Amino acid sequence: MTKGHGFRLVLASASPRRSELLRNAGIAFAVHPPQVDETRHKQESPMKYAQRVARDKARAVSKQDPDAIVLGADTIVVVGREILGKPRDRADAARMLRRLSGRPHKVVTAVALIGSNQNKFEDVRAESTKVVFNRLSAADIRDYVASGEPMDKAGAYAIQGRASRWIPKIVGDYCNVVGLPVTLVVQMMKKRGLI
Repeated sequence: MTKGHGFRLVLASASPRRSELLRNAGIAFAVHPPQVDETRHKQESPMKYAQRVARDKARAVSKQDPDAIVLGADTIVVVGREILGKPRDRADAARMLRRLSGRPHKVVTAVALIGSNQNKFEDVRAESTKVVFNRLSAADIRDYVASGEPMDKAGAYAIQGRASRWIPKIVGDYCNVVGLPVTLVVQMMKKRGLI
């Protein structure tokens, strides 16, 4: 899929789901998880927060590997005005699932594509998808949390996993909810002549 520009794409993420989405789309890449502070700033909107964290991830890896094109991403779940990140523990996961039960929410994934050295650029965008959840019983929540699946997921659920049974409708990009809006990433790479 790459045009032979001799560039290397590095994914600044430890997420196996993001890696799988890129592999499935036929995009070659290496993985280099960054270490960044993901604390939300006061008065920062959900969209700006996700974009800043994605940019910080990409910049951190780009500094260590300036010859690469670096892709950073950050996914958040937004319910009302609350941002749901990854749960701290099982009780937090259960709390998040109670918040999502029976109501729609937004999943926002911000994407940052950064080039340094000879190919210097910074492109940061975000995709938003509406997700509708059925009502969850206390037993649904208890059993799902006990499965362990929610523990490393924004919003404490995986649309591609067991939680799929409670999601009758989404409006927007499915891959975005999994963790990476592949169509948007491809558009960004095409704009730079990378594919």
